[in-house]
Formats: sequence, C-alpha cells, structure tokens
Amino acid sequence: MRIEVEFKESERLDSYIAEQTELSRSTVAKLIDSGQITVNGTPVQKKYTPREGDIIEITMPEIKEAEATAENIPLEVVYEDEYIIVINKPKGMVVHPAPGNYSGTLVNALLYHCKDSLSGIGGVMRPGIVHRIDKDTSGLLVVAKCDEAHAALSEEMKHHGIEREYHALVSGGFREDTGTVDYPIGRNPKDRKKMAVVLSGGTAREARTHYTVLERFGAVSYLSLRLETGRTHQIRVHMSYTGHPLLGDEVYGGGKTKFEQRHNGLFAGQALHAKKLSLTHPKTRERMMFECPLPKEFSSALEILRSEYEK
Repeated sequence: MRIEVEFKESERLDSYIAEQTELSRSTVAKLIDSGQITVNGTPVQKKYTPREGDIIEITMPEIKEAEATAENIPLEVVYEDEYIIVINKPKGMVVHPAPGNYSGTLVNALLYHCKDSLSGIGGVMRPGIVHRIDKDTSGLLVVAKCDEAHAALSEEMKHHGIEREYHALVSGGFREDTGTVDYPIGRNPKDRKKMAVVLSGGTAREARTHYTVLERFGAVSYLSLRLETGRTHQIRVHMSYTGHPLLGDEVYGGGKTKFEQRHNGLFAGQALHAKKLSLTHPKTRERMMFECPLPKEFSSALEILRSEYEK
C-alpha cells in the first residue's frame, strides 16, 4: 500500500496512517515497529511527523486464516437448490468467523448443513458469503453453493441488481411518507470501529437509502428501507445521522426513547430486519423474490406501539 502525503500534517505517523486507511492505530504501530512501514524508503518511528511530499509504503504481512469448522447449528432455510441457499438469519448470530469469534456463526452452521457444497471464492473463513448483515440484524441473505453462483451473484450485487428491503423501528416522526438519504459513508475518523457520514476527505463512498413510512406512533416510526448501495452499517448510520436512530441501537443510537424506557429489555440490539430479498437466479436467470416474517421481538414491539398509540 502506498500513500503520498499531499499536505503537511502535524500529527504522528501512526495516527496519520490510521486516518488514511482502515487499519487501527495499534495495528499501524506494530507494522512500524516491525519495519513494514517506511517513509521515503527508510524505516521510521511512530512519533515521526509526515511532511508534504513524503511517500509512505506499507507492506502487509501474509494473513494465514484458520479454516472454519462445521457445527450442528439449526438453520431456517427459506430456499435451497444446488446453486444457492437463502437463510433467515436470527438476531445475535454473526455471519462469518473472525478473530475472537471462530464458532457459532452462520458459516459454521452452513458448513454442517451444506457439507462440501459452498463456494470457495470467499476463502476458508467466508465460504459462499456474498453479502452480510450485522450480528444483531435478523433476516434474509443469500449464500452461493458453487463458484459459478458466487461470481454471478457478486456481479449482480455490484450493479445493484439484488434488491434488499429492511423493516425498522426508529426514533422520531417524518413529515413526508417517502424519502432518500444520500450521504457518503466511511470510517468514523474519531472511532475506527464505527462508520459515519463523512462529507469530505477520507475514504468515504457514496451511499443511498430509500425509506417509506409504514406506520407512525408519535415519537416512534415504523419504516421500510431499501438499500441502493451496501455500505457497512448503512441504514444505522444514515438513520442516526438524520436524527432517527434505530430503537435498540447501542452503537449509533441517541439514548433510549421513552417507549424503550417504559419497556426496558424489549430490544436486544437494533430493531432492524431484512424482510425481503429479490435476485436473479445465477443459473436459470429467473427473477426470484423471498420474504420472511418479522421476528417475535419486533412483532411484540409493534403490537405494544399500536395498543399504546390508540389510547
């Protein structure tokens, strides 16, 4: 990786690289200490201050992934054939293994269910994974069972052909019934573990979320949201930025609403569900649409909101 410093910075090298990349500051520090980061061809210390015209070279060590293992975990299969499998993922399940979390994931369950029938394009830790949803988001996602299907689905995803509709409970009311949130999303410059709307600089990418108000409950709204792009935490970031954080969202939320305070413990994570999924079958080219019901937690919250708002 090569970075050319275009203007003078007054911060340390490790901080500067962390802001310019998706690497954490601690990772950058380790790379500097091991001599894998040079400035103008020479190893430097963390406290070095980048200057205009500096050429920073980063050599990433080879990553050796541990192979995910099969686990007998129940799956709710919505559709399956020899090319794809569509799953209704429960809230609380991580999609694929990662450092510190190598078991209990959707991939572990898929390896047991599908045996050797998963695409290898995603590598040994992400076999078959075409797209992801957050741990505490429930709902539909499609998994490729062969490389041919994976390539076709990835291409369709790239050109926005796979349509995804989410349902969410958010804070606040809306004047209009429909709208679009169109703000670029990138790493939060103040917290590398979070995403944020970044209006200038950095590595932000375009992001568009279309919403429709399904029901209004005063200070809480029930929305349908359609992703035009697929950035990390896109719906959560867009809704929070526009003043409508998702109920139950402890990362991007703005504090508990009065409804949440009255019903403490109702939500375990954000009230967000991937309800509909439309795609073109990678082999038959048939257009397919899948839908799954709201999880019990979400449905219960809607019933309470309807009963309270009618009073």
